[in-house]
Amino acid sequence: LDLRSLEMRHEGLIVLSGSRTGVLATMLSQRGFSAASRFAERCRTVFGPDNFFVELQRNAVRGDRDRNRALTSLADSGGLKVVATGDVHYHKQHRHRLHDVLVSIKTRNTLDGSHIARRPNSEFYLRSPQEMESVFHDRPDAVANTLAIAERCARFDLTKDLGYTFPHFRGQDRQTAPRALSELCRSKLDKYYPPGSEHRADALRRMEKELHLVNHHKLCGFFLVYRDIMELAQEVAADVRRGSRRAHGNLLPGRGRGSSVSSIICYFLGLSHIDPVVNNLFLGRFLNETIASVPDIDLDFPREIREELMRRVYDRYGAEHTGLVCTFPTYRMRSAVREIGKALDLPIGELEQVAKFASHYSSPVELSEELEKLPGFAGRSKAPLWRELCELAVEIAGLPRHISQHVGGMIISSKPLVEIVPLELSAMPDRVLCQWDKDSCDDARFIKIDFLALGMLSLVEECVELVSRKESEPPDLSRIDFEDEKVYDSICEGDTIGVFQIESRAQIQMLRRARPRNLNDLSIEVAIIRPGPIVGGAVNPYVRRREDERKAIAAGRPYKPPFDHPLLEEALEDTLGIILYQDQVLQVCQALAGFTTGQAEELRRAMSRRRSRELMEDFWEAFWDGAARHGVSESTAQQIFQKVVAFSEFGFPKSHAAAFALLAYHSAWLRFYHRVEFYTALFNNQ
Repeated sequence: LDLRSLEMRHEGLIVLSGSRTGVLATMLSQRGFSAASRFAERCRTVFGPDNFFVELQRNAVRGDRDRNRALTSLADSGGLKVVATGDVHYHKQHRHRLHDVLVSIKTRNTLDGSHIARRPNSEFYLRSPQEMESVFHDRPDAVANTLAIAERCARFDLTKDLGYTFPHFRGQDRQTAPRALSELCRSKLDKYYPPGSEHRADALRRMEKELHLVNHHKLCGFFLVYRDIMELAQEVAADVRRGSRRAHGNLLPGRGRGSSVSSIICYFLGLSHIDPVVNNLFLGRFLNETIASVPDIDLDFPREIREELMRRVYDRYGAEHTGLVCTFPTYRMRSAVREIGKALDLPIGELEQVAKFASHYSSPVELSEELEKLPGFAGRSKAPLWRELCELAVEIAGLPRHISQHVGGMIISSKPLVEIVPLELSAMPDRVLCQWDKDSCDDARFIKIDFLALGMLSLVEECVELVSRKESEPPDLSRIDFEDEKVYDSICEGDTIGVFQIESRAQIQMLRRARPRNLNDLSIEVAIIRPGPIVGGAVNPYVRRREDERKAIAAGRPYKPPFDHPLLEEALEDTLGIILYQDQVLQVCQALAGFTTGQAEELRRAMSRRRSRELMEDFWEAFWDGAARHGVSESTAQQIFQKVVAFSEFGFPKSHAAAFALLAYHSAWLRFYHRVEFYTALFNNQ
């Protein structure tokens, strides 16, 4: 920003004069002491004597001593305060090597070729308070001012002081959000669960519990904005169908996925198509007493609806109030070896040989040992540059590589986004990219809507339309037989090419072993071939217990699966004593260790964000303390905790698996009874 822009918007700002290349230092070196003094006085007048500081940096760079002497003199003569800063570019001094390599990668050059762009020495690290006091021993006031500024800044709380509020929903001028949401839910209760119906009482209890939680967390406006977006999606779907001359189309324009499917409020608002009461879906993963961020609601749309819907959301809420969420792709070992090797000017051909196997190793020793085994590389790992490559490749792995656009995440605010979050122009025309990823947006309690394109929804929609042309009436997929023996026979035979979620070779093998016969079995099938259950060792035990269950039923006797502890029976009964769903991680922690829903969710979030080993150890101590109070032995508690942590590799909540299982059955049913139309739609949507 130019100074005039800052002068116009100076309220609440604390302004530092800048580094050795900043405005004040540059003016001092180029235009002299008098011009720099006049500039400093102008800043003092505009920002106030307590808000403008002359910045001093001592990084053992040539010219530092003379510049700091002049800056100190300028500050003292003008009655200005000085502050000591470090011009920090890495937190530990030894990481200057890594920083130099990253600068070389950024400038697309070798270390030698990027000499001017790199820092001049290794002194640009985060010094301790004692080191800063030593470096600035002659100006203790400069060090003291760092604390004074930090204490002023520490009053800011990210989740309270950003000024973010949910955007307005339709009808906000007529009634409050709690009343509007309550009235809408009660009208839907009578529609879906009429008085006297089997599940009416359970649905009423569930609705009242959810409304209480939503009011408690002040989220009524959040859900009503989603209701508005689904109504907007219905308008888009109708326009798309008219534009494509489709006579029929009885599907919802979008479907919820993830843990939101467990909410009866989402079911009433059209954000989900799975009955959470009938399917006994666990709510705590989505909504509980102690949630730290707004709930996450992911929505799947047919491809042709998604792009137009996103455009209309921009039109509805305004470009200033709507932005795309970013992601930070990270370095993998293979890409790290290639890019570091280029910076070190190592031969490209030899780098490719190393890169091919690098992803399997996670320590410099392992990497260098494997390097020795390559033809022609004997003794190379001891050479300085190759040793440097091995060490730096491990250091850089996992660091952010660049900023990218999230596949479908969008944030909406009633306040202009530019006032609360850093933005940059998106690759999409007339769109902006928020420079916070989804986790940061969650922590700041933004409404983050995931508009995801699901090709299978487009396929099913088109298939239904093709069938209607031949049979005059389209099949109503909400009323088909969901326990059709013929459809399940074809699934169990592994005849599932083109069917949603269950067409991979691993799934086909599992289908023949697990033999699903209803939607609940199909939900397990969708959830089990995932990294979480696989790493957690759940697959083979589940298949064996499934076979034992079939044998027991065939012999006419009941089957009771084994459980690691009797306290887990209720949580794991549906999955034969095996942890297969994210919800079960929470339920196991609650049942065995007495965790609150909030504590269990905190553990799950920590695992999903790859938190540190130390944090996992803290959770283990709390888990063991709670388990001991329930009379659980340490060995049993440790065995169960290891299964819980292993599940962090990635797994589905039951509600998500149920939503995908329903779509899998829809596609399997259409494929079985309307094969020509199904394959036509399949090819058209590839």
